[in-house]
Amino acid sequence: MILDLIVTGSDDGYTAEVPTVKGCESWAHTDEEAIEKTIELLVFYLKLKNRKDIKIDLARRTKNKFIYKLVFEK
Repeated sequence: MILDLIVTGSDDGYTAEVPTVKGCESWAHTDEEAIEKTIELLVFYLKLKNRKDIKIDLARRTKNKFIYKLVFEK
């Protein structure tokens, strides 16, 4: 399974979300922390056993937005 993870930067921090999973989003002061929090939510929502099975690849980058591909078996 492959899902998009979108990280958007603003003046006060970063928002990370998985648009295909309703409610799977978080905010933090750093992009790494926002990504980590969102992946924790994804693991919970999808009832995954191991977070380490998720591979994160940067797909695209614009001015203030990063789009990652989350690759894992479900």
